[in-house]
Amino acid sequence: MISGSAIEGRAHSGEQRPPSGDLPFLWPLALVGQATQNRLALTERNLRFAAEASRLRAPPAPGFPTPNRVILKLRTLWLRDYSCSTGEGEPAIVIAPYAGHTATIADYQRDQSLVGVLLANGVGRVVLTDWRSATADMKDFDIDQYLAELNVCVDDVGGRVKLIGLCQGGWLGAMYAARFPAKVAKLVLAGAPIDTDAGDGPVKRMAHAYPMTLYERLVAAGGGLMRGDVMLAGWKGMHPVDHALRKHAELYRRLDEPEFLRRTEAFASWYETTLDLPGRWYLQVIRQIFKENRLAKGRFVGLGRRLHLRDVTCPAYLLAGEADDVTTAEQVFNAERLLGTPAPAIEKRLVPGGHIGLFMGSKSLTGVWPEIARWLASET
Repeated sequence: MISGSAIEGRAHSGEQRPPSGDLPFLWPLALVGQATQNRLALTERNLRFAAEASRLRAPPAPGFPTPNRVILKLRTLWLRDYSCSTGEGEPAIVIAPYAGHTATIADYQRDQSLVGVLLANGVGRVVLTDWRSATADMKDFDIDQYLAELNVCVDDVGGRVKLIGLCQGGWLGAMYAARFPAKVAKLVLAGAPIDTDAGDGPVKRMAHAYPMTLYERLVAAGGGLMRGDVMLAGWKGMHPVDHALRKHAELYRRLDEPEFLRRTEAFASWYETTLDLPGRWYLQVIRQIFKENRLAKGRFVGLGRRLHLRDVTCPAYLLAGEADDVTTAEQVFNAERLLGTPAPAIEKRLVPGGHIGLFMGSKSLTGVWPEIARWLASET
């Protein structure tokens, strides 16, 4: 039998003291109580994790944090003006991607906004294409519809603009500049798939690996639309381990970090909110842009004319991400030899990071977009 003094001696010598002090017959009860507390704490954490994961799967739709006003409402888009006044010189139109997500990628958070960076670095007037989710009556809209309404936007803000095309907005901007070269003063192509045969990214491989009948069946299943949630499932399928395991493991590990939760919820609000696309537009993009590469080959017909990128002679800025597996750097930089812009008037930057980070990543927003803004604002 062990005496109380012996136990006390062990405790003072550095050994763990029994949970109930000098009453050995209470030790089992104390151990049970401690285990129960641990289980309760674990259960509480698991419930918090489940609730947070549920919020991330179905978050509220994102808003536009930077002050703006809608100056034009068209069938395909609302045009948002971020300027306090009309400003001087040609306005800049940010053509957001139209690939299943909202235009808030260009105005993500107050301290993380591409349009905010442009305004803060000399661009006097900035407007943004806020694409509308397609409805059943829009299922037969094609690329011409979007080019025509972009032309209305250009005319409404003065008739000559600087275009900033992000991802899919890049090839639309390049098309517009080829169709109306006198209306475009400068052109930024950021993460834009201009030469879709270049590189060896997964989007290129998928476009060529799957037959058109597959894409046609997806549109038919969507009632003539390409549903945004179907596209989202496809994007997630490009990195299944990240979305199924790593994302949730990190969430569980960092559940007690408010700033991490805030940033995670903000991203989920943008990423999980999807837009539906017109089926005819989507199939035209798959076939003519990604499978047949008609824009780069000078074979795309837009608003009744064959478009040639060599007709684009304005200064151009090409931006690509080193780790971009959606639009590889080659697809962006090959525009250098396709545009008619003289070589000295073309700027190129390859920056660290992936696709989405080009437009909303803090490193890009602080490291390269201020430079692009000053280039846009300059007279040369």
